Amino acid sequence: MTTHTFTWLRSRYSVVIAIAAGVALPLSLAPFDVPGLDLLSIALLFALLWANPARRALALGWWFGVGKYGLGASWIYVSIHDYGPAPAWLAGSLVVVFVTGLALFPALMAMAFAHGRRRFGGGMGVTRGAVAFAACWVLLEWVLTWVLTGFPWLYAGYAHMEDPLRHLAPVGGVLLVSFAAAVSAGAVAVALLERGRTRRISVMVAVIPWLLGAAFGLIDWVHAHATHRVALVQGDIPQDQKWLRENVTPTLNKYATLTAPHWGAGLVIWPEAAVPLFEHQAGSYLDAMAARARAHGSTLVVGMPAAEFHPHGEVDFLNTARALGDGSGRYVKRRLVPFGEYVPMEDLLRGAISFFDLPMSHAVSGAWEQPLLQAGELALALAICYEIVYPDLVRVGAADADVLVTLSNDAWFGRSIGPLQHLQMARMRALENGRWLLRSTNNGVTAIVDASGRVTAALPQFEAAVLTGEFQAMRGLTPFTRLGNLPVLVLLVLTVLVSCSPFSRSRVS
Repeated sequence: MTTHTFTWLRSRYSVVIAIAAGVALPLSLAPFDVPGLDLLSIALLFALLWANPARRALALGWWFGVGKYGLGASWIYVSIHDYGPAPAWLAGSLVVVFVTGLALFPALMAMAFAHGRRRFGGGMGVTRGAVAFAACWVLLEWVLTWVLTGFPWLYAGYAHMEDPLRHLAPVGGVLLVSFAAAVSAGAVAVALLERGRTRRISVMVAVIPWLLGAAFGLIDWVHAHATHRVALVQGDIPQDQKWLRENVTPTLNKYATLTAPHWGAGLVIWPEAAVPLFEHQAGSYLDAMAARARAHGSTLVVGMPAAEFHPHGEVDFLNTARALGDGSGRYVKRRLVPFGEYVPMEDLLRGAISFFDLPMSHAVSGAWEQPLLQAGELALALAICYEIVYPDLVRVGAADADVLVTLSNDAWFGRSIGPLQHLQMARMRALENGRWLLRSTNNGVTAIVDASGRVTAALPQFEAAVLTGEFQAMRGLTPFTRLGNLPVLVLLVLTVLVSCSPFSRSRVS
């Protein structure tokens, strides 16, 4: 890009611009859903990195990350302060550590890109630079699905659940949608700040992802097999009262009472840890619920904790779901929540605040390969709470499933933005795999999501109620269900290599 166009990006306000660009990204996602802000966010970060010396990239990327996670992950404060419980100063300090730590990832990505940018040259090179930056952006998103057990939150692709880019999700998942958005954003930045041939090429590059999205929208990857009815029970049990001994019986009675008029639905689903007892302690209650379900030809899927005792006194805590009545199977959560279900650096943190001493913070994960739950003739692919944000984990079960089911307890996040972000990511799993998704939560958002990722029915948050409705069992596999992230990762790596190739460089202007 020409030098004069970037004076303002190299000014003393560049840090403010980086923070604002970071804040813009979560504003494009639920619950704000401001269209185009993810594109602005990506475009601004690319322009900042291109305009400034490489030695500033680490700092600019870090400030971008502070803005992004400072707003987008603000719900963590509610979990630590309200339900830890930790005093405000300690909860705030822990959130600062979390945000500034996560900000290191975009900082390192920015530094890597900036130090390689000279390979892209000027003129046409800047357009290749924008595409290479898009690939680096999405490789960072992929890294965040697994490093330090993963925090796959605030992906740009989730901002496009309602526009043509959404049709790329069944092809390559949310990462392909993110790549398309990032390519378009970077190319638009180049088109706005350059002239002549470079501008024309960049406009073409910016438009191509949207045309591809529209074209893929014409393809039906899956088809409906049969229609079924479901009842999703939302108990709305306050998190700070859920595990109190005196509330166990009222909670069990509440779920039984809410469910009683809806056994005829065929499939009844309770949320994560709806039964506030360990599985071996709730035997008589579960038997009674199974008998009622069986009498009506129904299947009840219920979430509950479990404990497994070993000969030498060790105890494993599990987060499970079972199918009762006209169904069978048991699922054990595979992806555990750091600090919530297990404590990293346990020797240092255990005992620091009561949040790190919750019973289920000693949990162990289930086997990676588990049989699907059966509900009559239906095969259910389960994901408990946080697991639904992992695309590759969900797709493994989706391949043989008629429908996706996710149980959650988002009461940990109170009235923050967290539960609505969580629902948006769950919707993307339905779209990626071409499966309806049934989401049962303790206090919202309980919802029925169709195979195109659209919410067909939902309950208000913080209300005890039952959501009834129809869903369709689906047949067929999307390309993403078949292949996962591998093709997209290959595309991203090839994009970086080709952009850096000396055979693709133009003369630096």
